Amino acid sequence: MTNLTIELNPIIDMTEEQFFQLCQKKPDLRFEINSQGDLIITSPAGGETGSYNAGLTSKIWIWNEQRKLGIVFDSSTGFQLSNSANFSPDVSWIPIEKWNNLTSEQRTKFLPLYPDFLIELMSPSESLPKTQEKMKEYLENGMQLGWLINPKNQQV
Repeated sequence: MTNLTIELNPIIDMTEEQFFQLCQKKPDLRFEINSQGDLIITSPAGGETGSYNAGLTSKIWIWNEQRKLGIVFDSSTGFQLSNSANFSPDVSWIPIEKWNNLTSEQRTKFLPLYPDFLIELMSPSESLPKTQEKMKEYLENGMQLGWLINPKNQQV
């Protein structure tokens, strides 16, 4: 499984709606856009990564279900950040107030906000520097707490 990054700018200036439609047309692939407008294409996760991710998502979901403080999202949820990046963290959480402030239409598309808490689980194909760069973008856009987990090296 590999990641492919395509520099679109200055050739194509993809709108949020065009990006959303691209993702809907190719549901077997995972797309993200960084703040430079580069399209990042990721293949589906392998079994090990998918299992780790499911475990993490369930733990955060159970924590939130007990406390009823917000909404938990899995790795298929896109977040449209204020710097025009659109990322899908492996696990994310927002306070209930943020969710309640969204319109019903906003809830059905990529969320126009940043997650307050998120987890990025590195897959074997991801590099630490690129994933750290993504975490930095989240932080610059308002993330309060983020965990970057590298299972291969047993690092957080």
